[in-house]
Amino acid sequence: MIRVAVDAMGGDFAPEEQVKGAMLAIKRYDDIEITLYGKKEEIEKYLTDSTRITIEDCREVIPMDTHDPRGAIRGMKDSSMTRAMMSLVEGKNDCMCTSGPTQALIVGALLVVRRMEGFMRPALVPTIPSLTTDGTLILDCGGNLDIKPEHLVQQAKFAVTYCKEVLHREDPKVGLLNIGTEEGKGREFENECYKLLKESGLNFVGNVETKQILEPPCDILLSDAFTTNMVVKTVEGTAKSIGKILKSNLKRGFFGKIGALLSMKNLNRFKQEINPDNNGGAMVIGVKHPLVKPHGSSTAITFSYGIGKTSDMVRGDVINKVAQLLKEEGEIKNE
Repeated sequence: MIRVAVDAMGGDFAPEEQVKGAMLAIKRYDDIEITLYGKKEEIEKYLTDSTRITIEDCREVIPMDTHDPRGAIRGMKDSSMTRAMMSLVEGKNDCMCTSGPTQALIVGALLVVRRMEGFMRPALVPTIPSLTTDGTLILDCGGNLDIKPEHLVQQAKFAVTYCKEVLHREDPKVGLLNIGTEEGKGREFENECYKLLKESGLNFVGNVETKQILEPPCDILLSDAFTTNMVVKTVEGTAKSIGKILKSNLKRGFFGKIGALLSMKNLNRFKQEINPDNNGGAMVIGVKHPLVKPHGSSTAITFSYGIGKTSDMVRGDVINKVAQLLKEEGEIKNE
């Protein structure tokens, strides 16, 4: 059994959506068992089926708007997020899912779960919708605002391993987000990244413009955290707006309403295809245990996908395979 730690109190709608998401995940995956970390009396209000689900009572909750994530992790030892992370270190669980505050998770990943040996900069890696595959990994998306090209190349190697072992893509392609496709475009940062990626042995396809974001020629997109964060939020906002525009236009006039009714099935399918929530959230890569962060306003369905994503990393033995790769390449700790 894969043992999943769930921070039941992290998120805008916790613990209801987290608990319901856990129950959905149990039905979807027959090889997992879940421990819910949080206020027992609150969790029990929504836990109608405790099949392969247990509760660890925690009396503190790190607030979503915390301004001191380091202080919260260090000072709130009985918080649901901290206790869930500690369970990984203590060997009680194999992986973790939380919709709690992102910066607290990043700090906790570094202070509690700890960096992998030889990994220079852990990263936050969401999946965005793609019309050519079942999703594109984009990194580093908010973990490091200040990053060096060599860090990004190492993160790309982790993402390639994930694509191979979890998504079963034979030779994942890597692209660099830039303002043009030609070599030499962009800032000094992009030019240095381009050079290192060409020499990395990865299947590097070159620069990728943002107009290709939903139909990229690659499986993995790279850039600094500021750029990728802007891109991801643009994709999310555009997807929601397009849905509203389509719905509004189809409901105009009598025949439009008839057409909307006839098209409802296809419209719902379209909505699901472009909905980033269905990807289960962002991975925190480069630390010793799998961590996945669905967004704070996750529904039960979204959160269940996040549980699936973190358990997929265990099934694919991703952490150990990346560790072996780092060993073979002679990587050492480097700030």
